Amino acid sequence: MTIPTHTTRPALPTVRLGRTGPLVSALGLGAMGMSDFYGTAATRDDEESVATIQAAVDAGVTFINTGDFYGMGHNERLVGRALAGGRRDGVTLSVKFGALRTPRGGWSGFDGRHAAVKNFAAYSLDRLGVDVIDLYQPARVDPAVPLEETIGAIADLIAEGTVRHLGVSEMDAAQLRRAHAVHPVTALEIEWSLATRVVEGELLDTARELGIGIVAYGALSRGLLAQPTIAEYAPTDFRAHLPRFAPEHRDRNAARVARLHALAAAHGMTGAQLALAWVMARGDDVVTLVGTTNRRRLAENVTATSLVLPPSLLATLDEEFGADAFAGTRYDAFGMRMVVN
Repeated sequence: MTIPTHTTRPALPTVRLGRTGPLVSALGLGAMGMSDFYGTAATRDDEESVATIQAAVDAGVTFINTGDFYGMGHNERLVGRALAGGRRDGVTLSVKFGALRTPRGGWSGFDGRHAAVKNFAAYSLDRLGVDVIDLYQPARVDPAVPLEETIGAIADLIAEGTVRHLGVSEMDAAQLRRAHAVHPVTALEIEWSLATRVVEGELLDTARELGIGIVAYGALSRGLLAQPTIAEYAPTDFRAHLPRFAPEHRDRNAARVARLHALAAAHGMTGAQLALAWVMARGDDVVTLVGTTNRRRLAENVTATSLVLPPSLLATLDEEFGADAFAGTRYDAFGMRMVVN
C-alpha cells in the first residue's frame, strides 16, 4: 500500500531543543511500549502501532523517540516503516543506544566504547531506513568507559554527517558538563513528572545554563498517573517490578493518583491531560514525551498541548505533588544504579 505524502500538518506548540537544535513539537511520541516492556508480544499490535505513529505525525507531532534495544531492533523497524512514504520529512528522530540484551530479552550490561557506538549507529540507520539520525544519545552512562570516549564517538558521527545532534540521557550535572565540554549537548533526556522530580535543582539549572534542552520521558510515570486507579500487571510486564506499583506502596500512591484525577475533573480535563500539561508548563525548553500505543489515547494526549493551566492550579500541584509525594523509587534497585537519584 502506498502511504500518501503529507506536507502540511497541524501546528502544535513548538520547542527549540538547545540553543541551536531543531524546532520540534512540544509533545513528542515515545515508541518504546510498542515493542517492549509493557504487556507481552501477544498484546502488542504492530498495525495499530504504525497507525498511531502516523496519526501522531499527521496531528503535528514532529519528535519521535526510539531506542535500538527496544524489542532488540523491532522498535526501530516499526518507526521506520511508519515514517516511510513521506512522513519522515520534518520529523526529528531521537535514538538511544548502548543497552545490551540477551537472546531471551534480558540485560547483559552497557557498551559505550567508541567502536561500539559507531556499530550501534550503523544498525540503527539501516533499521530506520534513514541516512541520518537527528538526535543520538547513550541511554545510560557506561561506568566502565570514560564518558569522553562515548561522547567523542558521537561527535565523530556528527562530523561524518550520519548524526545531526548530540543527546544524553540520565546524566547528573557533573557528567552533563563533561559531555558538553567534548561536544555541545543539544538535549538531556530525563524522567520528569508529578511523580518524579529529580531533575529539579542543580541538574536543571546546569542544563539551562549550558543551553541544553530537556526531553521529559515518563511524563505519566509509566501509566501510574494516566488512570484514576492503579492497575495491577502480570510478571511479564516491566511495571510489575517497579516499586511504585508494589502492594506496600499501593494505598499511598492510589490516594495521590485519585487526588490528581479529582483536580483534573474539576477543571474539565482528564488526569492524563493535566499531568502532561503540568510537564509542558515547566518551560519553553521542554519536550514532553508520551508513550501512547493507540490512536484513542493519542488524541487525548494531543489535546493537552492546548491546555493553559491557571496559576492557582499550578501552585496546588506543586504544593501537593512535591518530590516525596509518591512512595517507592522510579526503578528497582538494579535500575536505580544507572539513573540520576
